[in-house]
Amino acid sequence: MSEATISLLNSKSLMAVFGPRDQHLRRIRTELGVNIITMGDQLRIEGTAEAVAQATAVLERLKTLAEGQESIEADQVGQILSFVKTGRAPADVTSIEVFQAKRRIQPMTQGQARYVAAIRSHDITMCVGPAGTGKTYLAVALAVEALKHEQIRKIVLVRPAVEAGEKLGYLPGDLQAKINPYLRPLLDALGEMMDYDQLKRFTEQDLIEMIPLAYMRGRTLNDAFIILDEAQNTTSAQMKMFLTRMGHGSKIVVSGDTSQIDLPPQTVSGLNDAVDRLHDIAGITLVRLSGSDVVRHRLVQDIVQAYERPKRRSAT
Repeated sequence: MSEATISLLNSKSLMAVFGPRDQHLRRIRTELGVNIITMGDQLRIEGTAEAVAQATAVLERLKTLAEGQESIEADQVGQILSFVKTGRAPADVTSIEVFQAKRRIQPMTQGQARYVAAIRSHDITMCVGPAGTGKTYLAVALAVEALKHEQIRKIVLVRPAVEAGEKLGYLPGDLQAKINPYLRPLLDALGEMMDYDQLKRFTEQDLIEMIPLAYMRGRTLNDAFIILDEAQNTTSAQMKMFLTRMGHGSKIVVSGDTSQIDLPPQTVSGLNDAVDRLHDIAGITLVRLSGSDVVRHRLVQDIVQAYERPKRRSAT
């Protein structure tokens, strides 16, 4: 038998780690076969040496999550347990600092850890991966961190205005109202990293700019963190135009899911084209994420994997 002791957090964070009615704690005990005892401001873990090491790794990871969010979902606990049990625990990557004082964002998988490290160490990062892998969220978090530490002067968030298989017609309102549906996912990510008043102020001061891809033509952006989201829906010409907007002191992240291309038939995706053309240029890196990096609801990972498998022929 072996044992280990870890310090507890404040009562609010402790509730997040334990889960509603201690369901997270019970799951860890059951899946890893350990005994976990609360002793004042500490937790004592008892069991085999391997099980204790795994339980300690899981609880430490949950402690880190609890520092940045009010509650922890059962799916997150399941992912961490899976990573630790299979020896695929996320790499030790420094958490991402955003404007929400108590929120710390960390990669949840090895693929996400590679993605974060790549962005921090390269001027241009291209990321290809399915829905739910955190491509947009982590890039926006790193942009916010860079702005917070005054490493850049502004954030520019860009999306191609391509409809996902639907004809939306003429949208009402001014320019901002027309493009808001396309930029909403970027705005949602920002909303989790700073409060509304701060986001509004930064937008008014032009420290954060959200624009459709077409409005990038003719610009040169210095000291900026520029993110192109849904890049699979760019043409080769649009991608070239976007990448050549980069000025001194800037960083670019290009992300997309090449299984969800909404371009007209026979049109080559600018993301696929860029991956082929630019992968061997120094200073540019490519990160590929997979279904194992999905961090949304458990069913999203199953859905992604189902669509990646060859379709079975129906009986005739």
